[in-house]
Amino acid sequence: MRRNATNLDWMFLSNHAHVLICIAQEPEVRLREVAARVGITARAVQRIVADLEEGGYLSRKRKGRRNHYELHADRPFRHPVVAHCDVSLLLYLILGPGLPNRSDRAK
Repeated sequence: MRRNATNLDWMFLSNHAHVLICIAQEPEVRLREVAARVGITARAVQRIVADLEEGGYLSRKRKGRRNHYELHADRPFRHPVVAHCDVSLLLYLILGPGLPNRSDRAK
């Protein structure tokens, strides 16, 4: 039996990629807003942001009561199949050339 084409039990991009894309679009986004957009819990978003920070893909600075995130899109992908590319390629393909939040090295 063939599954319905609208079934979303798998996706091409991981939740890590979705969170990174949301933050690239809006560097001062609240994590609960990211959670709503991605369709995961706020706690899961917190864990993903911690992973991205630990991996060097993001840094966080406090601005008043909000966080401001800076992307480090020059970092390579973690999987060996795509490790020859950096994350800026994915962001460029999805968001276009005008990334609002890239580190100076990734420009």
